[in-house]
Amino acid sequence: MKKVKIAGREVFPIGLGTLNMGDKPNKTDQEIKAIQTGLDNGVQVIDTAEMYGSGNSERLVAKAIKPYLYNREDLFLISKVLPSNASKKQLPISLDQSLKRLNVDYLDLYLLHWQVNIPLQETVEALEKAKNQGKIKAWGVSNLDTDDIEKIWTFPEGGNCAANQVRYNLADRGIEYDLVPLMNKLEMPVIAYAPVDRHDSSGTRLTEQNILKEIAEKHQADIFQILLAWSIRNGKTIAIPQSSNPAHVLNNVKAAEIQLTQQDLEQIDNTFPKPASKQPLALW
Repeated sequence: MKKVKIAGREVFPIGLGTLNMGDKPNKTDQEIKAIQTGLDNGVQVIDTAEMYGSGNSERLVAKAIKPYLYNREDLFLISKVLPSNASKKQLPISLDQSLKRLNVDYLDLYLLHWQVNIPLQETVEALEKAKNQGKIKAWGVSNLDTDDIEKIWTFPEGGNCAANQVRYNLADRGIEYDLVPLMNKLEMPVIAYAPVDRHDSSGTRLTEQNILKEIAEKHQADIFQILLAWSIRNGKTIAIPQSSNPAHVLNNVKAAEIQLTQQDLEQIDNTFPKPASKQPLALW
């Protein structure tokens, strides 16, 4: 298992996504247990956003990471600002609200959730200011493609962009054509959301693929673990599967122990070929 270098730290390659968590009071205890199961078994990265449940996800994370339970310095907390709030005026307000909901003094990484109308340079300047104030350790982006990453790098402080969070799974490999090579060149890790998504954008039913069943059997694993092991295979990707089930979270964590062979990877490539041309980003 290779740890992934991000924002000057090395972290466990499988993290915790929290989309749709915190919205149902009757599931609070189970969802807290799911997060804590991950943390108790080596997970460091927790990904959330102000958009998730209008802050409910951040509030849930706060309950799961109470200071007397976990050392803040051991965690790697990520939250995201909505594009409509990514201006010089509004971003500091959104950030303070996220910090309050999470009950922490700083974020390890703060991401622009996606980009719409506010100029990227304005957002980058606001993120840099937050970093200089100590409210975030690093900043990055999400759902941005090659042209926007290249644009950011032309800004005076654009080289501080620490990560790009994008949809990436075995059936959504489009980023491998030009985005991943660019990010590798810039030493910017991928944060992969929906890494084991059953409803991938191509319509492929990953859990029904015979080659994945065979590889899973060989490694005494299940297909979801193989999908996760594949997503983190190069040591430059952090996968953030979402689960409210503690047993599933533990299963996900154990995927980091699986080392796919060259033969495994070639068989997977034969069934799910690398992209041969530019493709639009897969979203949500």
